[in-house]
Amino acid sequence: MYLSLCVSGCVGLAAYFMADRLIGSGSMTDNFIKAGLFGKDLNKSSDNKVPEAIGVLCAAVYLISEFLFIPVPFLPSLIEEGVFKHGEFAQFICALLSICCMVFLGFADDVLNLRWRVKLVLPTIASLPLLMVYLVNGGSTTIILPKPVRFLVGNKMDLNGIYYVYMGMLAVFCTNAINILAGINGLEVGQSVIIGLSIMLFNLVELPGHWGAGHSFSLYLLLPFIGVSLALLRHNWYPSRVFVGDTYCYFAGMTFAVVGILGHFSKTMLLFFIPQVLNFLYSTPQLFGLVPCPRHRLPKFHPPSNKLGMSYAEFHSSELSILGAAILKLLSMLKLVSMETIKSGEGKGKIRVNNLTLINFVLMCIGPVHEATLTTIMLGIQVLGSVIAFFIRYGLVKFFYD
Repeated sequence: MYLSLCVSGCVGLAAYFMADRLIGSGSMTDNFIKAGLFGKDLNKSSDNKVPEAIGVLCAAVYLISEFLFIPVPFLPSLIEEGVFKHGEFAQFICALLSICCMVFLGFADDVLNLRWRVKLVLPTIASLPLLMVYLVNGGSTTIILPKPVRFLVGNKMDLNGIYYVYMGMLAVFCTNAINILAGINGLEVGQSVIIGLSIMLFNLVELPGHWGAGHSFSLYLLLPFIGVSLALLRHNWYPSRVFVGDTYCYFAGMTFAVVGILGHFSKTMLLFFIPQVLNFLYSTPQLFGLVPCPRHRLPKFHPPSNKLGMSYAEFHSSELSILGAAILKLLSMLKLVSMETIKSGEGKGKIRVNNLTLINFVLMCIGPVHEATLTTIMLGIQVLGSVIAFFIRYGLVKFFYD
């Protein structure tokens, strides 16, 4: 196992250099622009064309690396003991199949600009191979209950089909959570790198334990992922020379879902998504149409100062549902939104409220800042989230479990 992990680490290092060279190739990025896959950075004053959907190059390098790595964990046992680990092999192949499906669907989204309802359905479909192999290999659906509720139903509970629904929803959440918390240079890849490194550290800590096989499986998939992501981050950092696209967000989210589900630590993995969970909860009123949601919720760029400030949604009160109005009133009372009524100008009589994203909330708290500074602050929040996750997992857990 440890030899396989060393090989996986070397594969991850090679994947970094391969992805870095591929992304940095001017001819390759020019091909994306020629194909119409480019965008303009709305947070810059220049109108330069920036190649879009470059995450597909990272995903391609990752899949090639993993395909070449496939024999490493399985051939030694076949040669030395004459035993082939069919169950683990099936898990590995299905993991790559789900990731490959999500990369394809993500690239289709970049090209075709799919609707949000489709984005919710696609990860569910892509997760079906995972759930099937989990079922066939006898994956447990029993959970250990926390101490405060054991007097009601006992120490354990078998969730049966509910657990599979949970895992399917986890795949949907992971693939969309990174995509929602986005919009500034380096943020999508940066948060993915931090989450990947956090899970890697957790795997290494738990490797000698009872579930070592699951954590080694997770590392086989994570190490090359971290390698290609670091290469992409180098080119996507401010000022970004490439855009990652929805392809990378889906690719990263499905990779995390795969290692969490098949590595048997899906609940712990969700702890490393604390900023994404908070962003999702804060964004819920706009995501579900309770509050009008513009197409772009990016921070607003101020050319004279070269800084980013809050972006706003403007609408008449008649466009709000009763529930939406109540939610905005509550958030305003809690000082969680900046809301005002426009009393003059073209928008007279309209309500103006900051777009409900964690990025805009941070800007509301600290004021306009440079884009690189904002990215650093957001990634600092991601690191803090990982610290809290480890504290919960190894500190608070003793109060709820034996």
